[in-house]
Amino acid sequence: MISLLKKELNSFFSSITGYLVIVVFLLINSSFLWLFAGSFNILEGGYSSIDNLFLLAPWVFMFLIPAITMRLFADEKRLGTMELLLTKPLSEMQIILSKFFAGLLLVIFALLPTLLYFFSVYQLGNPVGNIDTGGTIGSYFGLLFLAGSYTAIGLFASSLTDNQIVSFIIAMALSFIFYFGFDQIAGLGIFGGLELLIFNLGINEHYVSMSRGVLDTRDIFYFLTVIGVFIYATRLVLQSRKW
Repeated sequence: MISLLKKELNSFFSSITGYLVIVVFLLINSSFLWLFAGSFNILEGGYSSIDNLFLLAPWVFMFLIPAITMRLFADEKRLGTMELLLTKPLSEMQIILSKFFAGLLLVIFALLPTLLYFFSVYQLGNPVGNIDTGGTIGSYFGLLFLAGSYTAIGLFASSLTDNQIVSFIIAMALSFIFYFGFDQIAGLGIFGGLELLIFNLGINEHYVSMSRGVLDTRDIFYFLTVIGVFIYATRLVLQSRKW
């Protein structure tokens, strides 16, 4: 399993994909947070906070993570190496988890440089260190769980097809529905007592809760459930090849 994980990471960084994902993520966020005038600009906000990073990142990830995951299984199918992969002395779940953690690690590599944002705001605060460190740590945990959910969704989408573009579109659509769609459906006001349940099915409610710095076990359980459901669904898709 570790060898397959390393192989996937090497494939990311032996091509432009891995570097491009990291550069694009940092370029978009840095531009909005530090360069472009507007509500997201940290320097214009007047507060020692990087909360705007956690507002932007879910939308940026909605495009970048599908770009990372779209090839994980789709490429194996396109190249005809899927059967060879399944004959290795690894269980289907080990193969899936190897690809999942490879994609998630690449996202974490993209996130690590954003700690410089925190350090910069920490130093710029008046007085120095005037920033909600606990809330920021909670927000980073929320972003990691959200990234894990997007990665699991993208992995599932990649298992459905041998076309990377189709995989990208499916993953992006599912990520959008889970992050934003349930909120909009609940807001229609036509489901009566089910509105709160529908609202809680969406990622946004749980992500916002963690972004306040509160690591509620209910939110953690929700994210782990979403990740588990899509990983299990990916396994079912792989097993369907035997039916």
